Amino acid sequence: MARAPLLQLTDISLSFGGNPVFDRLGLTVQQGDRLALVGRNGSGKSTLMKVMAGLVEPDSGQVVTPAGTHVGYMEQEPDLSAFATLGDFARAGLGDAEGYRVEMAAGGLKFDPDRPVATASGGERRRAALARLLAEAPDLMLLDEPTNHLDVQAIGWLEEQLADTRAGFVLISHDRAFLRALSRATLWIDRGEVRRQDRGFEHFEEWRETTWAAEDEARHKLDRKIKAEARWAVEGISARRKRNQGRVRALAALRDERAGQIRRQGTAAMELDAGQQSGKRVIDARGISKMFGDRTILKPFDLRVLRGDRVAFVGPNGVGKTTLIKILTGEIAPDTGEVKHGTNLDIAVFDQARSAIDETVSLWDAMTGDPDMRVSGRSDQVMVRGNPRHVIGYLKDFLFDEAQARAPVGSLSGGEKARLLLARIMAKPSNLLVLDEPTNDLDVETLDLLQDILGDYEGTVLLVSHDRDFIDRVASVTVAMEGDGRAVIYPGGWSDYRAQRPAEDAAEPPKPAASTPAPKAEPKPQAPRGGLSFTEKKRLDALPAIIERLEAEIARLTEFLAQPDLFQTAPAKFAKASEGLTERQAALAGAEEEWLELAGRE
Repeated sequence: MARAPLLQLTDISLSFGGNPVFDRLGLTVQQGDRLALVGRNGSGKSTLMKVMAGLVEPDSGQVVTPAGTHVGYMEQEPDLSAFATLGDFARAGLGDAEGYRVEMAAGGLKFDPDRPVATASGGERRRAALARLLAEAPDLMLLDEPTNHLDVQAIGWLEEQLADTRAGFVLISHDRAFLRALSRATLWIDRGEVRRQDRGFEHFEEWRETTWAAEDEARHKLDRKIKAEARWAVEGISARRKRNQGRVRALAALRDERAGQIRRQGTAAMELDAGQQSGKRVIDARGISKMFGDRTILKPFDLRVLRGDRVAFVGPNGVGKTTLIKILTGEIAPDTGEVKHGTNLDIAVFDQARSAIDETVSLWDAMTGDPDMRVSGRSDQVMVRGNPRHVIGYLKDFLFDEAQARAPVGSLSGGEKARLLLARIMAKPSNLLVLDEPTNDLDVETLDLLQDILGDYEGTVLLVSHDRDFIDRVASVTVAMEGDGRAVIYPGGWSDYRAQRPAEDAAEPPKPAASTPAPKAEPKPQAPRGGLSFTEKKRLDALPAIIERLEAEIARLTEFLAQPDLFQTAPAKFAKASEGLTERQAALAGAEEEWLELAGRE
C-alpha cells in the first residue's frame, strides 16, 4: 500500500553568488521514511534540509507539505536570547505533556534544564534544541548532525528514541554506526543532484562506487567518440564540407556535453610525517591522580604508551578524558604520581574546540602566521614537512579554493574548520598526535582518508572520540572512564571494550549526568494499566529492549570465546570475556524473571 507523502520538493533550483547548488531537484519524503542524507562537505546537505524546513527559500520550484503535517527542524545554532534557562527554551510553546517529555529528554541527552542560557555552552544549547524537537513529536524530523556534542551514552539513548518513533526523519551525521542503526533508505547529494536508494547507509559505499564506476565508463566512451569524430573532422571534412555540417555540429554538441559534466570533488591530499623517531617508550605514567575541588577526576592510574600505539579514551562527557590526556602530555600536572616522556617527542594537537584557530584572520594568514595560528602572516609561502609551498596550492590540497584563501576563518563551516586545522597540523612533522574529537563535522570520505593516514602513520596517537566506528577502525587500546574516577584499560577498539567490560546493571535505568537535577515527580496517567504503578509500567515497556540487548551481547561474547586457542594466546581477554558472559547470562535471567512478574500483574 502506498504511503502518504510528508514533504514533496518539485523542480527546486537554488544558487548562492551565482553558483548553482541545486537545479530542478525533485524529492519526496513519505510516512515512515528513515533517511540518511549523505554527501561531501559543502555539497549542500544542510542547505537542502533548510529548504525542507522552509528556512531557505529556493529560487524556483515548490516545497509542499500536506495540511496538518508538522515538520520539525533541529537548529544548529538556536537563538536562546529570549529565554532565561535551557528548559524555558525547550518547553516554549509546549503543553504539559510535551513539557514532561522535555524533562525525560534532558536526562537522556544529559543537560540541565535549569542552567541559565548565559552560562550554557554551545553543546548544551544544541542538546536543548534536540530535546525541544523530540518533545514536539512532529510527523517529520529534520536532524542535522544531532550526535555532535553527545557522548556515547547519550547517542545510545537517542538511537533508542528514534528507533521507537513512528515519525519519519531525515538524518545528516558523520557517525557511521548511528546511520547504520537507524536508516532504511539513503539520499545522496552529489554535484547538485540528489539520488535515492531504498536501502540503509550500510549499503551506501557499495552504491557510490558502482555509480561512479558506471559514470567513469560512460565518460570514457564519450571521450573515445569525441576523439574519433575529431579525427574525422581533420581528415575527411574537406571533401564533404557541405554534406557533413550536421556531423560537425554533432561533434560540437559532444564537446559541449563533455565540458558541461561536473567533475567529482577529489579527496583532500592529507599526509602525516612522523619526522624523527621517538623513543620506544613514549609515555610512562605511574600512580597519577587528579581532583578538582571535592570531585575525583582520576583515581591512581598507570599507563604505558609505546611507539606506534593508538590509544582511544572513551566515556561520558565531563568525566575527564581531555584532562587525562593533558596530564599524559604534560600540559597539566597530576596531584599524585609522575609522568615520564620518551626521547625526541614532537607533539601535535587537534582540539575539539578548534581553539587553535583565530576566526578573525583569513585562511591565508592562519596558514602563514606563527605556529599557534594567532599572528597574521605576510608570506605567501608555508613550510610543509620541510619544503616551501605556496599557500594557495597547499590550501587546494585540502579542498579550499582560491577565493576562500582571503576569507575569514569564521566564515567556514565546521567541516572546513576541521580540514584547516588538519592542514596546519600536517604541515609539520610530529611523532605524537593528540586528536580530541576529530570526527565532528567531517564527511565520510574525509574520515576514510584520515583513518587510512593514521593506519600508515609511524608515530603514536592519543584519541578522544564518541564515534564508535572510527574507534573500532583506529584504536589498538581503549581506556574507559565511566565517571567514578577509575580508568580501565582494554585491548582493542570500541567493540572489544564493549565485549570485555562488566555487564551493565540491567535492573537500573540510565542515570542522568551529575549536572542534571533529580527528575521531577512523574505524573500519574489518567488510567494506569492494571495494578502496575507508572514506574512499573515504564519498566515493563523497557524490558523487551533490555532482554534483546543482553541476548545480542551474549551471542557476541559466545562467538568471541569460540575462537581456537584464545585461552592460550590471550588469557586476559579470555578471562574478562568469560566473566562478562557469566554476568550477562545472570542479568538476562533476572530481566526475564522481572518481565514475567510484571506482565503477570498487568
